[in-house]
Amino acid sequence: MSYEIPANVETEFLALRQASRSLRQLGSEQKNQALRAVSKLISENSTAILEANQKDLAKLPADTSSAFRDRLTLTSERLQHITTSLEAVASLADPVGEIVDDRTLPNGLRLRRLRAPLGVILMIFESRPNVILEAFSLAFKSGNAIALRGGRDSAHTAEVFYRLMRTALTSSGVNKNSFYGLDNYERPLVEALLKRKDWIDIVVPRGGDQLIEFVSRTALMPIIKNDRGMCHGYVDVDADIEMAANVIANAKTSRPGVCNALETVLVHEKIATDFLPRLYELCAQLVPKGLRWKCDPRAQGILGGRAHVEAAIPSDWDTEHLEQILNCHVVANLEDALKHIEHHGSRHSETILTMNEATARHFQGEVDAAAVYWNASTRFTDGFEFGLGGELGISTQKLHVRGPVGLRELTTPRWIIDGRGQIRK
Repeated sequence: MSYEIPANVETEFLALRQASRSLRQLGSEQKNQALRAVSKLISENSTAILEANQKDLAKLPADTSSAFRDRLTLTSERLQHITTSLEAVASLADPVGEIVDDRTLPNGLRLRRLRAPLGVILMIFESRPNVILEAFSLAFKSGNAIALRGGRDSAHTAEVFYRLMRTALTSSGVNKNSFYGLDNYERPLVEALLKRKDWIDIVVPRGGDQLIEFVSRTALMPIIKNDRGMCHGYVDVDADIEMAANVIANAKTSRPGVCNALETVLVHEKIATDFLPRLYELCAQLVPKGLRWKCDPRAQGILGGRAHVEAAIPSDWDTEHLEQILNCHVVANLEDALKHIEHHGSRHSETILTMNEATARHFQGEVDAAAVYWNASTRFTDGFEFGLGGELGISTQKLHVRGPVGLRELTTPRWIIDGRGQIRK
């Protein structure tokens, strides 16, 4: 039997579609005032937000992974980051109406290409409640209406956020239907919505492999795909060992449950004997419970006898662990590293550690990824860190956007043509 979308959900989406029309004409200053009003209410209601978040955390099963629990958790520091992000988006230039091209044809027609909103966006995400504010702020500032469908695990936190967002929009004189926070967590509803291209212009899935695959298989509207982060770091023969160890350790251990965390380190065979023990020592200091190492035979031979070192199995090279687990592979040279990344990478973020600029530029030119670093941590692949105010995700596709999805990426140029009665002969 086919699933029937509840009447209240249909009403909300029709209101969202109507709101998207008014958002196209909403002035920059009014949008900025609304975003600052949201930021202010988040700060003033931090206690209520954290209490709601604790309710969500208390519901998690005892065997919930530490990475999942971390993604769901809000702290005073993370709330501060949310408000800072909202303020940052408010301070950015409004891309709507930006002139991309302006020219006059020989027949007198004036052609301009101006940036315009995409329309109605459906954002489907899993456990990270901070995504709600980040996605809303970028969609709203770029003139898009957005429906937000998170996971059941963050329901209490989401409820508070949605209430505060509606209050801020209303007090700012903005249509409160500019966003819709879904509180219906039935999977059949998501499947049904992915068929409604008359309601939804773009869908953005942000989560694990199963969610991405399900949306890719089901959606009838275009997708901005945020695939998994199978990120690599290649430590070249000409690397500064101490700097490389610091960068790799940060990329892996600072927050392993996010998509820009490193999953595999590739080490040139000529420096592996010196580098791997140093990296092991540094990671042991940063992860008191111990980082687990999944090693190929050569790496295991170098690190043999140390705690938490084990043999990698073939599937490890394609696994986004999102835990304190690091794949380690010794390679013969740069070409060997490039082949490994080409075969196992997810086109997200890759980094090379070397003091040889020619080698670094070769790596950056050949690696097929949205972000390619030289002597820096992959953890910087983030809309806020890139000065975009935030992100709807990290797009690993090649059309229409690649990398962090910010304000400009949520618009598209269209043609505006002015004439004086010209006709085509």
